[in-house]
Amino acid sequence: MTETWNKRTKLVHGGTRRSQYNEVSEAIFMTQGFVYDSAAQAEARFIESGPDEFIYARYGNPTVAMFEERIALLEGAEDAFAAASGMAAVNGALTSLLKAGDHVVSAKALFGSCLYILENILARYGVEVTFVDGTDLEQWRAAVRPETKVVFFESMSNPTLEVIDIEGVAQIAHAVGATVVVDNVFSTPVFSNAIAQGADVVVYSATKHIDGQGRALGGVVLGSKDYIRGTLEPYMKHTGGSLSPFHAWMFLKGLETIDLRVNAQADSALKIAEALDGHPALARTIYPGLSTHAQNDLVQRQLGGKGGTVLSLDLKGGKAAAFAFLDALTIPVISNNLGDAKSIATHPATTTHQRLSVDQRKELGITDGLVRFSVGLEDTGDLIRDLKNALARIG
Repeated sequence: MTETWNKRTKLVHGGTRRSQYNEVSEAIFMTQGFVYDSAAQAEARFIESGPDEFIYARYGNPTVAMFEERIALLEGAEDAFAAASGMAAVNGALTSLLKAGDHVVSAKALFGSCLYILENILARYGVEVTFVDGTDLEQWRAAVRPETKVVFFESMSNPTLEVIDIEGVAQIAHAVGATVVVDNVFSTPVFSNAIAQGADVVVYSATKHIDGQGRALGGVVLGSKDYIRGTLEPYMKHTGGSLSPFHAWMFLKGLETIDLRVNAQADSALKIAEALDGHPALARTIYPGLSTHAQNDLVQRQLGGKGGTVLSLDLKGGKAAAFAFLDALTIPVISNNLGDAKSIATHPATTTHQRLSVDQRKELGITDGLVRFSVGLEDTGDLIRDLKNALARIG
C-alpha cells in the first residue's frame, strides 16, 4: 500500500508500528534490551531476527526501525540504517566497504570532517584516495581504475554549493564496478532522487533538515537491503554507532513536516539570493537556484529546479568584513549547523573548514570573506532587510 502513497503521506505515516495501546504518535521504546519467552527463543533470535524481533538497542530498536523505514520510503531505497550522527553515517558507509589496498576517488570539495576520514583515517589503514574536481566528469573518468572500490562526493558541496552530476559520475563508477556513495545533505531528501539517478549508497546527517529544529544529533545510511544488512549493519552494530531511540522519535516528528519546511526555506533562499545578487559589498552571491550559477542547468534536471536551503555570500572585505557582517545581523544566529528553522550564519574559513590549509581553502573557493547562510523559516522580507542592513553597516 505504501508504494502508492505520495511523498507527504509517506512522511506522516510511513513505517508506523503501534503497540497494543494503539497510540497516535509513535512510541518511544527507551530500552537497551529485550526479553525472550524462553532460552530457545533467545537462541533463535541471535541466529536470525524477524522484522519485529529485537535483541539489543545497538542492533536495533522499534522506534529506530520506524525512522529507518520512513526515510527509506522517502528516498526510494530498499533499506536504511540509522546512526548516532551524520559523521558516524559517513564513516560507516565508507569504512564498511573498504579494506587496505582499496582505491577511492572522491570530490575534493568536502566538509572538513569528511576530508579527515578520507585523508587521515582511511589513508592510515592503507586505502588510497584520489581527489578530483567533482564538477568535471573528465577528471572522474581519468581517476577511476579497474581496482577503484568506491567513489564519494557531496551532491551539493559545503560551503561553495557546487552541484555534482550524480547520474554522470555513477555511469563512470559503475563501468569499473565501483560503489557510488553520496553525501546528500545539502540536496535534502525532499529535492533529491539520488538512488534513481544512480547512487548506490546515500548518506544524510539527520541533524540538519530531517530534525530541522536544532535538537538532536543523528545520521542515516540508505541503500540496497543486501548492503545495509549484509555489509553496513555488522560494522555499525559492532562498532557502536547506533542511534538513540529518543532521537529517532524526534526525527520521525521532523519527517512529518520536512516537505513543508524545506520547500518554504528553498523558496525564501531564492528570493534572498536574487535580492542580494550584485550587491556592491559582495564579490559573489552563490546559490544553485540562481540562473547564473555554473550548474543551474543540472539543478533543473537533478533537483527539480530547487536550489536548496543554503546560500553563500563572499564579502569583498575579507575576514574583517565577514566578521563585521555576522556581528551586525539581528535575526540569524551565528552557529555552524544548517537546515534549521532558525536562519544560521557561519564563517567556514575559521570554523567548519578551519583545519584546511590556506592553499586548500583557496583551491576550493573558501575565501576569508565567505559566509555560509542557512535560510530558516522566518519571514523572507525580514531576512532580506536584516541582511541588507548588515551589508550597509560594513559598506
